[in-house]
Amino acid sequence: MAPPADPRRGARADRRLVPRQPLVVGAVEERRLVKVLVTGAGGQVGRELVTAFDGHDVVAADRAALDVSDRDQVLGAITSLAPDLVINAAAWTAVDACESDPDRAYRDNALAVRYVADACRRVGAHLTHISTDYVFSGDQDAPYTEWDPTGPRSVYGRSKLAGEVEAGPDALVVRTAWVCGEHGPNMVKTILRLAAEHDTLRFVDDQRGHPTFADDLAEMIRRLAVERRTGITHVTNQGAVSWFELAQEVMRAAGQDPDRVQPISTAEMPRPAPRPANSVLDNAVLRLEGIELLDDFRVPLARLVARLT
Repeated sequence: MAPPADPRRGARADRRLVPRQPLVVGAVEERRLVKVLVTGAGGQVGRELVTAFDGHDVVAADRAALDVSDRDQVLGAITSLAPDLVINAAAWTAVDACESDPDRAYRDNALAVRYVADACRRVGAHLTHISTDYVFSGDQDAPYTEWDPTGPRSVYGRSKLAGEVEAGPDALVVRTAWVCGEHGPNMVKTILRLAAEHDTLRFVDDQRGHPTFADDLAEMIRRLAVERRTGITHVTNQGAVSWFELAQEVMRAAGQDPDRVQPISTAEMPRPAPRPANSVLDNAVLRLEGIELLDDFRVPLARLVARLT
């Protein structure tokens, strides 16, 4: 994949421009080129988003190319590009580090979203903003729908919830959880690394969620974004498991003995930031609108493990 382009430059050569291809919007097939700015394009979701928009005029901006916490940079880039769609995948996701630096957390995860949203409104661009399961407390037993009350317990979660507010009512906010993928650090890679280094692996069995794979997530975001949807939508792969159970599934996918994984409690592995015990997101909006949900996580997990091993 080509390195992310610098959106502050005006030359067309800085964009990854590919030939026109059909773009399906709902049941209607349109042949038109969509100009898309992907912020946070160096991350695991951002890189998959750039791939998902193949066939369109994509500007891939990583942090070096566009610091979304810099208001002048954001305004200059978006007004210069005048994109049809902006997909904001930029965020500070170091959950524990956010606890010790809340100013940076709110600057990168909330104020930056205000800058992006304001610039989008100036040029009429549709904004899709990516959020997280950490906006919920994790205390309820049932999966969380888009309409359940939020109650983040960590600085990271509170800063991301503030970012949802800053995105505004005309934006699409996609909440997701437990993201894994080919690019960047994530739990699947960690499990495979630990399996190569240790005979026994220990993972908590009292936190549950939907493992979500970045390539599947990016494809659904593309579909929702080109339809210029608004409001909050949960997007995850299906299949709720604990981290312990996910580790066992990774071992199975890699052809290794899942019994090497042993369960422990969250209390046995204290962290600076509290984690939601229940991170299971009900994809209620997609389900109620009759949109096919993403595959059970074991399908993309097998695909990813095959690529990584």
